[in-house]
Amino acid sequence: MDLFALTSLVDRAHALLGRLEAVLPHPATAPDWAASVAFRYRRRGSVGVLEPVKHVSRIRLADLKEVEPQKARLLRNTLQFVAGHGANNALLTGARGTGKSSLVKALLNEFAPRGLRLIEVDKADLVDLPDLIDLVAERPEKFIVFCDDLSFDEGEPGYKALKSVLDGSVAAASDNLLIYATSNRRHLLPEYMKENLSYQHTEDGEVHPGEVVEEKISLSERFGLWVSFYPFTQDEYLAITAQWLRAFGVDDAAIAAARQESLVWALERGSRSGRVAQQFARDYAGRHGS
Repeated sequence: MDLFALTSLVDRAHALLGRLEAVLPHPATAPDWAASVAFRYRRRGSVGVLEPVKHVSRIRLADLKEVEPQKARLLRNTLQFVAGHGANNALLTGARGTGKSSLVKALLNEFAPRGLRLIEVDKADLVDLPDLIDLVAERPEKFIVFCDDLSFDEGEPGYKALKSVLDGSVAAASDNLLIYATSNRRHLLPEYMKENLSYQHTEDGEVHPGEVVEEKISLSERFGLWVSFYPFTQDEYLAITAQWLRAFGVDDAAIAAARQESLVWALERGSRSGRVAQQFARDYAGRHGS
């Protein structure tokens, strides 16, 4: 092979390697950890990026009403984690708009001065979770990987990645990282009526789920802490509405006068959730100049 042909071959090889590098996945690079207490993990082409959140939610634990048992359980778990003691990955499930995500954000604000940090990861990017764990493993801070509104369809790659990290992988998660996830589904996967047919009934009356059901249960079982949220009663909804109205600067007399209007608002929305209460309070305060 003459020199010209060899040079041409080398040039083509370099061009091919360049194209391959552009499409092959690259591990995430470390951000400026001092830029924020919260980060978002995003894929930009083939590169994983940790982006500092510029405007972190300022919600505090005291702002969350009518979820005291749930608040106490997750607060205790997070306190143990920040203190360097044993703590569990947590799955927050239940009715929409009841404060699941807000509770996680409030805990970040509570413990950020003690080194707690939050990394929000979309379910589509959970396949990169092992790389993310490696990235923060040597950091002195404590990290919560936050997966909001988590649910999977059949065959999604993030499902197996999360399942492996939670329990069962040779490479365990580091001591400075927990996973907190919120979901409207307890088992995180869609469930179908026909799957009930796979249950087995033994002669002594025991019931055993079939393989399909066992698989759907297996992921949620890997979370050591389950925290359930329930729909609010009318009185609870009114208490939450009053809390939000005060937060928007509405006085007690106006809060009492707004009671019936807030109930009509909830009736029109078909929900007495904390989110609906906040939306009403924002609208009411805006209309009355508070």
